[in-house]
Amino acid sequence: MGNVGGKVDVLILGSGGREHALLRKITSSPHAGQLWVSPGNGGMLSEAELAHCDPNSPSSVASFASDHHIGLVVIGPEVPLVAGVADAVREAHIPCFGPNASAARIEGSKKFAKEIMQQAQVPTAAWRCFTEREACEDYIRQLGGPLVVKADGLAAGKGVIVAQTTEEALNGAEECFGGHFGSAGSTVLVEEKLMGPECSLLALTDGTTVVPLASAQDHKRAFDGDRGPNTGGMGVYSPVPFVTPEEFKTMREIEQGVVDQLRSNGISYSGCLYGGFMLTNSGPKVLEFNARFGDPETQVILPRLNGDLIEAFLACDQGTLSPDMISWKDDWALSVVLASAGYPGSYETGKEIFGIAEAEAIPGVTVYHAGTQLKDGRVFTNGGRVLDVTAVSSNFEEARRRAYAACDLISFSGKTFRHDIGLRAIKGRD
Repeated sequence: MGNVGGKVDVLILGSGGREHALLRKITSSPHAGQLWVSPGNGGMLSEAELAHCDPNSPSSVASFASDHHIGLVVIGPEVPLVAGVADAVREAHIPCFGPNASAARIEGSKKFAKEIMQQAQVPTAAWRCFTEREACEDYIRQLGGPLVVKADGLAAGKGVIVAQTTEEALNGAEECFGGHFGSAGSTVLVEEKLMGPECSLLALTDGTTVVPLASAQDHKRAFDGDRGPNTGGMGVYSPVPFVTPEEFKTMREIEQGVVDQLRSNGISYSGCLYGGFMLTNSGPKVLEFNARFGDPETQVILPRLNGDLIEAFLACDQGTLSPDMISWKDDWALSVVLASAGYPGSYETGKEIFGIAEAEAIPGVTVYHAGTQLKDGRVFTNGGRVLDVTAVSSNFEEARRRAYAACDLISFSGKTFRHDIGLRAIKGRD
């Protein structure tokens, strides 16, 4: 099972619920030495040391890791990946979990991702790419809604406009070209809208071997009944009960095909490849790829995973990944995001949070911190998505009941959350 000798000091970059879940899982490894986080959050900083480095600066991270004899750098979010942090860390001869900048373009540029999919003959939505607003708007009028309009670059999960009508699609194009998403919107993709339930499949890869993780389903819209604006994710569950073995196999083959295609293009992809899929009537089709663990998917996948993350992450870096490093608990996991009032628009921070310990006293419940800050031993809100309340049980309804019971025990001014996370799993496929 891998070749990890002794203890490994680990630096985790990021400050969300995903990174707190990674930290908790890494802490449970027998190989875990000193654990560092940058910038971390209120929960992470009570469990690990603050690393004084800029997580988005390749040179800052590489020099901190060298100076502190870090044996593994784990990159949580997409921004440092696209900025080339993994490249600098590896150049300093330090193992790193996360793809190099050339491979992270699969998330950093939707156009690049579509071109790779085309080369690998991956089933995806029909699309066209524009750098001129007028041509883009002409194409939208020609096709009519429903359509999906996407900013090409990174937009913190918010640069995707699912438009039911031509008017909504034109507004989406205006947002992109009008600088709403900064330079991310200077190139715009217009896609056909695929129909069916969505599903995420994350996989670990060392550039050759691809090991799929468990399926998960995120809830993107802000409000109950899938209404309101798109968010970074308001809740999630794993596994997805209505994914057939055939669909799972297809999704796994698609991800293998993409890693193989990148390799044949001279790009070695090492880290986590996250496929967002639509389960259409003609089989799974790719909505997008991300170059890292999903947030909030990580918060339900890792609690169900058996295996040593330090071992698996080092194997991804060293080209020695094998499927037997990972197995799964026969459990369900469900996570509800507690958010600040107003998210994903403007919101206030600095509200004191109560009841986390009481919530975690419920069997099977873990509260992962996201937008939180620790001050004098007290925890305050410090972001839009504040906490991920995750529950695990052998029974789906029980996991859901525990998660919501835990949500009710936590309080802060302006607490908002969806009340319908997981109902799709109970209802089954449309």
